Amino acid sequence: MVWALAVHEAAQGPPFAELIVEVGADLYTDLVEAAVDSGFTLAAGEPPDTSGAVEVGDGRLKRLVLVGGRQTWEPDTRVEASPGWLAAAEGRGAAVVILVPPDTWPPGLIELEPKVRLDVFTRRFEEELTAGRVLHGTVSVQLGGPPGTGADFYKGG
Repeated sequence: MVWALAVHEAAQGPPFAELIVEVGADLYTDLVEAAVDSGFTLAAGEPPDTSGAVEVGDGRLKRLVLVGGRQTWEPDTRVEASPGWLAAAEGRGAAVVILVPPDTWPPGLIELEPKVRLDVFTRRFEEELTAGRVLHGTVSVQLGGPPGTGADFYKGG
C-alpha cells in the first residue's frame, strides 16, 4: 500500500490537498467497490463530492473512511502530513483523493532522483488515467484535536 500527499494551487481559491492511494492487487477490487459506493468516479473533470473522509491526527494521516464509515483503510506505514498539506486540507475542509491501480508506482521508484521519480510516476499515472483505471473524489478532512486531549475528530474548515 502506497500513500502520497501533494498540495496543488487552484485556479481560484486556496490550494487543495491531494492524497494518492495505491493498494495491492489483493485489495484493489474491495477498495474500488467501496470508493464507488462512496461516490468516487473515473478521474475526468472535477472530482465529485463523496461521502468519504480522511482522518488526520498527530500530524499524520490515520485512515481513509468510505461507505459511510463501514470501511476504513489505513496506511501500513506512518504517513506524515506536511504543514502545507495540513493548511490546504484545513483551509478547504476537504481533500481530493485519487485511487490508482496496483503497480502505478513501479518497484524501486523511491530510490530514483526526485526529478526522475516524478517523471516516471507521471508517465505511469497518465497511462492509467488514459486507460480509465484511476478514480477520484473529494472527501471531508477530519482533523484530530490537540495531542493528548482525547478530542474526537472534527470536520476541518
